[in-house]
Amino acid sequence: MKIRWTPQGAEIDAVDLGGLLGLDPATVPAKMRQGEITSRSEEGIDEDAGKHRLTFWYKGRRVRIICDAQGNVLKTTRTNPPKS
Repeated sequence: MKIRWTPQGAEIDAVDLGGLLGLDPATVPAKMRQGEITSRSEEGIDEDAGKHRLTFWYKGRRVRIICDAQGNVLKTTRTNPPKS
């Protein structure tokens, strides 16, 4: 997995994000457009300068990806919604 940087921001392949969120990759773009998948991008400062943190949420799941300025993924974490 690698993150691509564009003038509009970070891009992640739907196959990669779908796998992390437990979704069919074909549904990812529509779910993002509809606001079912939300995201946040943050740039590191001080000792984290040069790193980026991308966070995605879907139905209580959270996926966090930390990558360097070239888009190389350094760490990925995932939390699932609590079981009822």
